[in-house]
Amino acid sequence: MSLLEKLYSFIIFFAVVIGISLGHVELVRLNAESLIVPLLVAMLYITFLQIPIEEIKKAFKNIKFTYTSVIINFIWTPILAWLLAMVFLGDNPALYIGFIMLMVTPCTDWYLIFTGIARGNVALSTAILPLNLLLQVILLPVYLLIFGGTTGVIELGFLLESVLIVLFIPLILAFLTKMLLRYKHELRENLITKLSILPIIFLSLAIVAMFASQGQILLNNLEIIWQITIPLLLFFIVNYIVGQKVGQLMKFPYADRASLSLTTLARNSPIALAIAMTAFPDQPLIALALVIGPLLELPILAVLTQILLLKNRRNKS
Repeated sequence: MSLLEKLYSFIIFFAVVIGISLGHVELVRLNAESLIVPLLVAMLYITFLQIPIEEIKKAFKNIKFTYTSVIINFIWTPILAWLLAMVFLGDNPALYIGFIMLMVTPCTDWYLIFTGIARGNVALSTAILPLNLLLQVILLPVYLLIFGGTTGVIELGFLLESVLIVLFIPLILAFLTKMLLRYKHELRENLITKLSILPIIFLSLAIVAMFASQGQILLNNLEIIWQITIPLLLFFIVNYIVGQKVGQLMKFPYADRASLSLTTLARNSPIALAIAMTAFPDQPLIALALVIGPLLELPILAVLTQILLLKNRRNKS
């Protein structure tokens, strides 16, 4: 885990603070919003470039693990997210939508780091990664229409246009870039390695720009932090238990159970944030909810990783 990855939560927090501070400068506040989408598109292009999309067939070499994780991530988790959102956030459509968006997008990077720390099956987690990415890109608008269609916040045409611009275009460009470099393996790997630091930087700059233009709304609605904390904590607790119980039921060894738990716990806030910023420009609380998520997520994943290790040591002794 690189230094930037270890400091991810702190980087996001400081990006929020810097953005709110810069928002007091009128010139910055008026122009910051125009930078958000280009920064997020650049971030996603480089992120997708690092994901071995062309190796999606590897996910099906362990079909038992693949269908188990897909069912939890794309059937059970959306239902759980909807139930938690209805109970805790039903009176706030913006937070409701933001929470749903965060919960239905499984992580495509961070969970590999925590899987390694927990001594999980990193190769298996890596194999499922391209499938997770493609399914969430396709299903995110579907989930939003199913669970948020009656909130009055979602406009179908604008949502599909946003998904096309922010997700599909970077995804296609990343795939084409890899195709162009498919016979130049060393050059491609060097390029990806050199660019690997940029997604965190672009995401941080996008958050700075977002809070420079909308930070006052957060300061006026600080209660949303507590409002969204309870369902977030419940999501991680419930899904941790579900992942472990299902892993035992499927008779997975410890390494595979750890991989299953972490791939069904970690969420993909950058993708959800990119859609929120473009599909709901007049609903800044949706994006704010998606920034609060990772501030809580990474410390929780760190704790759960240690719990997995402790349980494994106890089972061995």
